[in-house]
Amino acid sequence: MEIALGLVFGAAIGAALHYALPRRGQRGAALGPLLGAVIAGLAWLALTWAGAGAATPWPWLASVVLPALGVWAVLAGLTRARTARDARERARLGIV
Repeated sequence: MEIALGLVFGAAIGAALHYALPRRGQRGAALGPLLGAVIAGLAWLALTWAGAGAATPWPWLASVVLPALGVWAVLAGLTRARTARDARERARLGIV
């Protein structure tokens, strides 16, 4: 049942990063929280299978640190790619 807290931590971190990173209009509002929850859930699952239970700090730490790093990297990369694609499309259409 503790995995639910890990999912909530990941979703909260993903939402915070969505609003903290620039150009949030270039990506969907649900992407950060969803990605954070998925990363936290997978980290918790992997550590549980490896034998680290909820009584150890490792699943809790992983459900905070890994979503922060993963969501930041994905959102920054997607925003950069979307901005570059939009610029290329504007140039192709002669809008700029």
